[in-house]
Amino acid sequence: MKEVQTLRKGDIFQEENQLWKVLEYQHIKMARGSATIRLKIRNIRSGSTVERTYNNGQRLQDIELDNDDVQYQYTDGQFHYFMNTATFDQVILPPEALEGVLEFLTDNQVVTLESFEGEPLDVRIQQTVDLKVVWADAAYAGNTVDAATKRVELETGYKMQVPMFVNEGDIIRVNTQDGSYVTRVKQ
Repeated sequence: MKEVQTLRKGDIFQEENQLWKVLEYQHIKMARGSATIRLKIRNIRSGSTVERTYNNGQRLQDIELDNDDVQYQYTDGQFHYFMNTATFDQVILPPEALEGVLEFLTDNQVVTLESFEGEPLDVRIQQTVDLKVVWADAAYAGNTVDAATKRVELETGYKMQVPMFVNEGDIIRVNTQDGSYVTRVKQ
């Protein structure tokens, strides 16, 4: 059993014989009342999304996930194909299983596949990835209040804001948790 306040975004737990993935986590503390935890969760098998509120300290059924390293191979437009690096078995996943990961995934990249009783559930990617800038806006210095940024497109098709000194062809490090710029990588 796992206490609900230890759950974080991306965690998977079992409730009512269903597997749920945490999409959003919010800890709410009222003035004189006890704290409550509001979760936005998605049923892994059916894909339905619901919001649930739990009392602080309430316990949920924790599950033990199997972790395997898999290498991203290709997509056929409908499914994404991976190869288990230990057994060389092919694993096929729908885009829903790659939510939050797909925009940072490049060919031949090794990621962690989480499965439960042989059923693939989720893909975990490392905290930061290095990606190449394939297109960048021109840098225009002007009257700015905050740090000056410009829009770029990465090799995966992901668009983001970066500092003005980043140019087309540069390799940048991106935080996969929130999609933010971390640093420019020296080549």
